Amino acid sequence: MQTDFLVIGSGIAGLTYALKVARHCPDKRVMVFTKTTSDETNTKYAQGGIAGVWDNENDSFEKHIEDTLVAGDGLCNEHTVEIVVKEGVKRIKEIIEWGARFDKEPDGEYALGKEGGHSEFRILHHKDVTGKEMERALLEAVKAQPNIEINTHWFVVDIITQHHLGYLVTKATPDIKCFGVYALNLHSKKIEKIEAGITLLATGGNGQVYRTTTNPVIATGDGVAMVYRAKGRIENMEFIQFHPTALYEPGTKGQAFLITEAVRGDGAILRNTDGEAFMEKYDTRKDLAPRDIVARAIDNEMKKGGTEHVWLDCRHMDMEKFLHHFPNIHEKCLSIGIDVSKNMIPVAPAAHYSCGGIKTDEWARTSISHLYAAGECASTGLHGANRLASNSLLEAMVFAHRAYEDSVYKINEVPGNEWSNRKNINIPDWRTEGTTAPKEMILITQSLKELQLLMSDYVGIVRTNTRLERAMRRLDLLHLETEELYKTTEVSPQLSQLRNMITVGYLIVKSAQFRHESRGLHYNTDYPFKSELVQNIVL
Repeated sequence: MQTDFLVIGSGIAGLTYALKVARHCPDKRVMVFTKTTSDETNTKYAQGGIAGVWDNENDSFEKHIEDTLVAGDGLCNEHTVEIVVKEGVKRIKEIIEWGARFDKEPDGEYALGKEGGHSEFRILHHKDVTGKEMERALLEAVKAQPNIEINTHWFVVDIITQHHLGYLVTKATPDIKCFGVYALNLHSKKIEKIEAGITLLATGGNGQVYRTTTNPVIATGDGVAMVYRAKGRIENMEFIQFHPTALYEPGTKGQAFLITEAVRGDGAILRNTDGEAFMEKYDTRKDLAPRDIVARAIDNEMKKGGTEHVWLDCRHMDMEKFLHHFPNIHEKCLSIGIDVSKNMIPVAPAAHYSCGGIKTDEWARTSISHLYAAGECASTGLHGANRLASNSLLEAMVFAHRAYEDSVYKINEVPGNEWSNRKNINIPDWRTEGTTAPKEMILITQSLKELQLLMSDYVGIVRTNTRLERAMRRLDLLHLETEELYKTTEVSPQLSQLRNMITVGYLIVKSAQFRHESRGLHYNTDYPFKSELVQNIVL
């Protein structure tokens, strides 16, 4: 299979990029691959909204930039922040033109929300299912584009580089090139090679590395793991954002239901099991402090009280407004016997977002030629040590656009990089000799449980050197066992995802061990203070 543009992932970053390159190059072929249905992405589960400066009387680019820098705790790339904030409004207007519907006030103006860390009301939203609405609009536009082909139920196994052509490739190799990917067709059960002029990774996050996460089951860090195996650069993986308020349901593991930060933006109050509104003890911004502060505060209250959750109190809020703004949350709470007008909502932190990832530059280029990354799998420099709420969808669209601008130039104009000059490279087929069908799935499922347990217990909101050392020893063993299985067993999504998640777990722990301070989302009680040396951890 050959294509001009190859897109891995069908969330907001992947679809935005696919649509733009397809419209700009109607004579080129664009292929999108996703490992499940086309709408099952992290984007779909984004509740709160997308941040942008719309109220020019009270808000400004400078305020949004400052809020982002403060949340990022000294590690944001200021140039990147300025790019995203200033270009982001154009990208939001584009998706509105493509059909996305954001909520409006009775006078026709957009209804703007406020979330933790924001100094002004600037969040556009569609009820409490903003990501789902944006995904819908993008998919409709993409499906109407004749030169885009969406391939569902394909699992990408590896990036093809010179390594697969028989050359030694290390991190010191000066010009690692991406020629496409090997992917498992889940319909035929065969691994195919897909050759591409330009490849964009938009593979989403890695929340499934933890026992409880707001992410769907597909969020297994595949893009990050593949780039690391291909000797590409990975950055700042220690900064895993735990959303402070996931719905607590006893016995529930895996994907937890998110209670968006916008609920607190509209006035909900966090209370401990004694009924005390505790956030004022931790930050002057109270319930609207940045997520790292709120998550640690909740974690501390839970440990002090010996409980598994705290409460989110919405009983004093305007219920008519609540039902209009948060119908999905209201319906979910009612389904488990919670009437938000009379009962408080039990909440606890859950793994939510990876601020680090595949290191990219201001044009979404990775350290591997012809390979771009956008969305949660990328580390652009926007988020630093902690993501500001509702900046993620914005970042995905801005860098999908920048990847599009750079890659259409590359594929059309740069001598020596033309796709036509690379089509004659003889890339070998995937070899399956010496492998057999898995005899016991328990070998995979049990290792996954062990991984999620050790990451949650040892590499969570609060860390210590001892916990990190224990996590690394156990990860080493899991890695050894899984690689042995991988060498002798036919490739399956379950085995590949386990392998990818172990790699991501290793990168999180290794990055955390290198950071001898507490900053943003990384809090180590052995290094409780920030160091004077502010640096990114690149692996």
